[in-house]
Amino acid sequence: MQRNNVIVIMSDEHDPRFMGCAGHPFIQTPHLDALAARGVRFPLAYTPSPICVPARAAFATGYRVHQTRHWDNASPYSGTPRSWGHVLQDAGIRVDSIGKLHYRSEADAAGFDQEHLPMHVVGGYGMVWASIRDPYIPMAEGKRMLGEHIGPGESSYTAYDRAVTSRAIDWLTGAAESAAPFVLYVGLVAPHFPLTAPREFFDLYPASCVPEAKLHPSTGYQRHPWVEAYANFSRDEERFRSEEERLDAFRAYYGLCSFLDHNVGQIVGALDRLGLTGNTHVIYTADHGDHGDNVGARGLWGKSTLYQESVRVPMLLAGPGVTPGVCETPVDLLDLFPTILDGAGLRPDAEMAGRPGRSLFAVATAPEDRERVILSEYHAAGSNTAGFMLRQGRWKYHYYVGFRPELFDLESDPEERHDLATDPAFAPVLQTLEGVLRGLCDPEALDALAKADQLAMIERLGGVSVAATMGAAGATPAPTAPVAQATQPLPS
Repeated sequence: MQRNNVIVIMSDEHDPRFMGCAGHPFIQTPHLDALAARGVRFPLAYTPSPICVPARAAFATGYRVHQTRHWDNASPYSGTPRSWGHVLQDAGIRVDSIGKLHYRSEADAAGFDQEHLPMHVVGGYGMVWASIRDPYIPMAEGKRMLGEHIGPGESSYTAYDRAVTSRAIDWLTGAAESAAPFVLYVGLVAPHFPLTAPREFFDLYPASCVPEAKLHPSTGYQRHPWVEAYANFSRDEERFRSEEERLDAFRAYYGLCSFLDHNVGQIVGALDRLGLTGNTHVIYTADHGDHGDNVGARGLWGKSTLYQESVRVPMLLAGPGVTPGVCETPVDLLDLFPTILDGAGLRPDAEMAGRPGRSLFAVATAPEDRERVILSEYHAAGSNTAGFMLRQGRWKYHYYVGFRPELFDLESDPEERHDLATDPAFAPVLQTLEGVLRGLCDPEALDALAKADQLAMIERLGGVSVAATMGAAGATPAPTAPVAQATQPLPS
């Protein structure tokens, strides 16, 4: 492939359904829609883990979470295993980052020549208190993961995204003056909580547009026991001060999606103005789905489950040689390792031993393979045991260590309303999918390994009493914001 520039734009907590190009009836994302119109949209894209740090380590390295053992938000990427950035550096291609990475530290050699305005985990160790599991520590009383202010306004995150966007435009302006190829990673935070959206974007969505949340426990729906444990950990639904504020949370998430789109539009627009569009591939994605689990579905506002709302991500690829269209082969963030190298004109083959990803350039031009297997896994906050998601063809299978599984037919039930796992007629499907999962990993052994690694980290840091106070209580502070320690109750 001819050597071209590559720009990767990664947002945080963006449910891929919340884009006009995905068919959403009212969300306004004209710039992402335009990018999709001139590129390929992958509607069946997934994250390797529905929580920030493990997903981002997998994105960097191209390995599954259990291969690298970056289990949770206190096990950040520090430069090993080798990242796609390291491969680019070895080839002499300029590679910089701007914005949120959520790795360990700017001091680590993570594969970037320079990190501009980086956001990393708090203190270089992240949310240690949330690594205490089995039993986990619930969120502190009075602390709201979604933010103290919900509704219209500005936050440190919206200010940060504006700064990241401005820096990206400046960086591209400088890069356009040179003929040397580049790869630029841009990390935006929106639509990540706090659910505070700039007024101009919040006002795009009146309260009347907010749909009723599906499968709410108040209507008689009973959550799966593993999911119920997570609900008891976060209790976000209980912490709204009024029904009006609850509706504002929906509106703010919608508004943050449009704010994100605005920033993407500014960056992509800069490529056009600078004459870079013709030789620059653009990739847009997110680390995982939204913090709202369908924004309130099942009475949850936490991303850390295995349902479509949490594990799916947007995936757009545009640029020279890319034929516009929609590709329904399932893909995931691991595919970006070879894709970035491919887009930069390097052959990724020599780096792919043990890495399951495929270049999206190849996926988009090959016959669709809807039976391709995708794995996502969770070993983090609010879970006492590991959870694994397997997608193959029409089936979506959830394996929870120590709990009954879930099974959904996404062709007849795309909203995952009807769990088929308890129906004896689907026992052969469950057996087949469990066999596929066990061909990829040993769930019980990985659950034990994750807990052993987490416990060893906690002991190194001084034990449970010390670990319970370490790390941000909610969202990682933007670089300009003061870093506060979390104060969490100790397990009884």
